[in-house]
Amino acid sequence: MRLKEKIAIIVGAGQSPGEGMGNGRATAIRFAQEGAKILALDNRLASAEETAEMVAKEGGECVPFFADVTREETLAVAIAEGERRWGKIDILHYNVGVSVGGGDKPLLELSEEAFDRVARINLRGAIMAAKHVIPVMRRQRAGVIITISSVAARERYPYVAYKATKAALIAFTEQLAIQNAEYDIRANAILPGLMDTPMAVDTRARLSNRSRAEVAAERDARVPLRHRMGTAWDVANAALFLASDEANFITGVALPVDGGALVNIG
Repeated sequence: MRLKEKIAIIVGAGQSPGEGMGNGRATAIRFAQEGAKILALDNRLASAEETAEMVAKEGGECVPFFADVTREETLAVAIAEGERRWGKIDILHYNVGVSVGGGDKPLLELSEEAFDRVARINLRGAIMAAKHVIPVMRRQRAGVIITISSVAARERYPYVAYKATKAALIAFTEQLAIQNAEYDIRANAILPGLMDTPMAVDTRARLSNRSRAEVAAERDARVPLRHRMGTAWDVANAALFLASDEANFITGVALPVDGGALVNIG
């Protein structure tokens, strides 16, 4: 019960269509298993409702709620609802991201519209969510913010908008950490590597007209540790640690969860 009596807002608590478990859904389940109450935000309310049902089967409390990270006002409403419902917000977990599914491309093929779409989701949404939760956490003089960046921010990666926005998200998280340390607010980023999630695998399979098994095998072969991708549970467990009091002296870090990808560069 490492998050007993904690209130967590998880942005992107549903998941993309496909097999297996997404990072946001797994994190909602893990947080609830450890005692947190969850406000599960997603722009597909039905997907957030599925997450809430899974949490309920584990005996946890999870309320599905609509939010579209490209529209600041919906994030403001959702965060206000979390505080209204439970009287506080202990954790903000920003788990939304898009790459090839948003039209991202190498530089010479990238459209302005695709860049703006990816930037709105990956970066601007995180900034606007923090804008509305920081006043709550400052009043409480306590809180944890976790963002999901990517090892793409550090390693060779072909698509411009995803790499640029995930790198910027690390910088923003570091800024949150130092500017809010005096309020006892911690902020950290997680950098997943190659993960076996619907967003990462199924989306690529659809867009490339290949089988999921082929895409998964190709990605597995690139992972140094065990030659197997990580899962959403690996990300969820890292988030659980950073959200818990076990990490109470950790702020401003970018934590790779990548099976050795970043130490394999070069």
